[in-house]
Amino acid sequence: MSGRDLIESGMQQALAPSPCGGVVTGELVAIADEGRTPLVMFPGQPGTAAVRARSVADLHGAHIGAAVVLMFEEADAARPIVMGVIRGSEGWPLAEQPAQVEVDADGARMVVSAREQMVLRCGKASITLTRAGKVLIQGSYVLSRSTGVNRVKGGAVQIN
Repeated sequence: MSGRDLIESGMQQALAPSPCGGVVTGELVAIADEGRTPLVMFPGQPGTAAVRARSVADLHGAHIGAAVVLMFEEADAARPIVMGVIRGSEGWPLAEQPAQVEVDADGARMVVSAREQMVLRCGKASITLTRAGKVLIQGSYVLSRSTGVNRVKGGAVQIN
């Protein structure tokens, strides 16, 4: 091979797009360090083991095995950043959608929903609402005060 051929070959290699210079599709294979570090695999990665990445997307266990969009800090294949999870045709990535929170525009009403149980807790005090219709109020001191009627009504009422 002549010197000119070597130069042209080198120029072609330099002009060839780097797999890490743009957006790459990879796979989220695990999440390590108690959910803080995604491990990804992608074409052109250094070595055969999963590569530790950083993420701008909120990743969790349901995303393991999913295709992810990767970019690379300073075009370095050893420094991937997960930009997001590619959605399939199945829609929502979780088995069930989370409970919805609805707030009126004027701030006068707020509706919070849960499937099985909702707990409002502060220190040793809590209010629990269950799917079966139970309302459990617990605390070291419970006060019920009213300027109008304060009614206690039920199928059976127990005091002490």
